[in-house]
Amino acid sequence: MKTVASEIPTLQTKMSETSTAAFLPFSKPTISPAAIAEVVACLESGWITTGPRTKQFETMLRDYLHAPCALTCSSATAGLLMTMIALDLQPGDEVITTAMTFAATLNSIVLAGGKPVLVDVEPHTYNLEVKHLEAAITPRTRAILPVHFAGLPVDLDFIHALARKYGLRVIEDAAHAIGAEYKGRRIGSFGDTQVFSFHPNKNMTTGEGGCVTTTDRAMEKRITLLRFHGIDREAWARFSKAGSSHYEIALPGYKFNFMDIQAALGIHQLPALDGFIDRRTTLVRRYYEKLADWPELTLPGKVSYEHRHAWHLFAPLINPDAAGTDRDGFMAAMKERNIGTGLHYQAVHLSPYYRDQFGFQRGDFPNAEAISDRVVSLPLFPTMTEADQDRVIETMADIFKRD
Repeated sequence: MKTVASEIPTLQTKMSETSTAAFLPFSKPTISPAAIAEVVACLESGWITTGPRTKQFETMLRDYLHAPCALTCSSATAGLLMTMIALDLQPGDEVITTAMTFAATLNSIVLAGGKPVLVDVEPHTYNLEVKHLEAAITPRTRAILPVHFAGLPVDLDFIHALARKYGLRVIEDAAHAIGAEYKGRRIGSFGDTQVFSFHPNKNMTTGEGGCVTTTDRAMEKRITLLRFHGIDREAWARFSKAGSSHYEIALPGYKFNFMDIQAALGIHQLPALDGFIDRRTTLVRRYYEKLADWPELTLPGKVSYEHRHAWHLFAPLINPDAAGTDRDGFMAAMKERNIGTGLHYQAVHLSPYYRDQFGFQRGDFPNAEAISDRVVSLPLFPTMTEADQDRVIETMADIFKRD
């Protein structure tokens, strides 16, 4: 006769089952059948590069973001570079940004001829520590480039006030923040300039791609030219029956245009975005509930001002002394058990180029470095189930040897 205890799987049995389960990625795009059908229709139409679907998607973005314009491009990196070039940075001109970001943020400054000046981050939100901004401003400062880390808006009122005081531009790296809101206003609907990403691990995707929103008409015109060879009219209009094949080169530009194949995904992804964010938020709340009071982790902190967090990432810190392992060991253990994690990010100022070129060294930005050494992104995506999430948490408990 079976006992009740014999019918209950042990944690060891659960972990054995987990280790043979299918790999659970840290991120996974949600692509609907309608979006797939739209891509097929785009391919069958014979027009697959920049064209009518791109224009439709840009209009949808403009309306969703309540922005004066939405200029699609091949990536958020391309968007950042074009915004920096549009500032006409001169040698020695400085752009202030965060020490806790992906390399693209700094790369865009350097490639445009500027000098990145870094500020440390808040230890609980990983966002720019705005109280340190003013001390970083010099006569060569041209712009402030904040990053909305993980989809949490930075304190924009403070930054905009400081920018007005010193006559600076504010270019927001909003790669994580499509759909985020600050004090009741959608990121992209106000301020100076924002750059969004549609990479596959972002809250909505077009495979690759990004867009720039701006209230500056001169910047809008410059980016419109920069993203496609500096040509003064769009290719799809030139090659239509009513168009003219003649064109002029207004300035030397790039090949950073967005394709209709990408837009075919985007025109179905964007209407689903708020639902994606709602689902991410639900999963994040479960993480907070289930992982509360775990000494092995420090969970992401919160801010007091009104906002809507896009929850692109849920990225706690590993506390090695309590966890019995460091962050890299934890990530390896999760992978062994078929669960993916992410590292967002390694402190960019300690990478060889920025360390050697600008003299940055460990100790310059202690909060960013402490986060960089301990941060890990846990699985989070809209089609993730509660069972998937419980598997993640049970696996973490096994790694940490929790009772």
